[in-house]
Amino acid sequence: MRDRFDGVQIFVEAVEAGSFARAADRLALSRSAIGKSVARLEERLGVRLFQRTTRAQSLTEDGQQFYEHCQRAVDELRTGEALLDSGRREVAGRLRISMPVLFGRRRAAPILLDYAKEHPKLELELSFNDRVIDVIAEGFDIGVRFGALGNGTSLRARRLSTEHRVLCAAPGYLSARGYPEVLADLAAHDTLIYACGDREYGWRLPDADGALVAVAIAARLRFDDIEVIADAARAGLGLCWLPHWLIRDSVQTGELVEIWADRPCTTVDCFAVWPATRYLPLRSRLAIDALADRLSEGNRPGRLAQRRQKEVDVVQPEEFRAP
Repeated sequence: MRDRFDGVQIFVEAVEAGSFARAADRLALSRSAIGKSVARLEERLGVRLFQRTTRAQSLTEDGQQFYEHCQRAVDELRTGEALLDSGRREVAGRLRISMPVLFGRRRAAPILLDYAKEHPKLELELSFNDRVIDVIAEGFDIGVRFGALGNGTSLRARRLSTEHRVLCAAPGYLSARGYPEVLADLAAHDTLIYACGDREYGWRLPDADGALVAVAIAARLRFDDIEVIADAARAGLGLCWLPHWLIRDSVQTGELVEIWADRPCTTVDCFAVWPATRYLPLRSRLAIDALADRLSEGNRPGRLAQRRQKEVDVVQPEEFRAP
């Protein structure tokens, strides 16, 4: 009986990961071990499960049919493990989390390191990357994302916090170039833009009435690191539109001046996402709870929290809720 299940989990992981190499990373095995396990399974079943070329792999018709049955069985096993995990009330096992680089380092990682310190049996793996991660294909238990999530059913999500973005510049820059009074004035200013690859991320700013407006910005300076944008703004190189948590200290010390501080500020929601499952493992659920509890603390302290009577959302994503 035991032989009938040999290689099934590895086969399912290989399908979900999209390649033997990714499956090897997820399972902490070598690529050759994955290949040999699948080959043994194919030999035992007497069918070919994968069509393999030098560039890609895909399921055969037999492989697709076998995967659909195996997936249900593995999902039931995962559900059973999660139920046992919840019953023990002990956080243990491996937890892989992906997050944006700077937000992860500054905001999320300190929370998760404290969480790991509280649970010595937890194996925590944090990955920092600004590209949109395929949580399922790359084997992550949790991903941290910003903005709209779409209507897919393969992921579940929970809002962790609402992050505020503000427009600001150095006092010296504003003295030399003038203070913009309306959105149209921005066209005459130097702007510091976040760009990743061929994609530039535009600005959506509230007008005097609080309505969101997409602002076309022609920028001479572009960066794929928002921390460098803040450095450039402090150096007097132009206007920047950045998360409040990143520039808060510079505003308090006077290195930067927030522009249109009396207007509603722009916000964007931060979410934790995870593969859809009936029961979320305890280690994942408590990690998400910790992030949600602490990311919302002190998000808009002091004067910033007091002077604004309303906020403007950059996005209103559909929020999937944990079962």
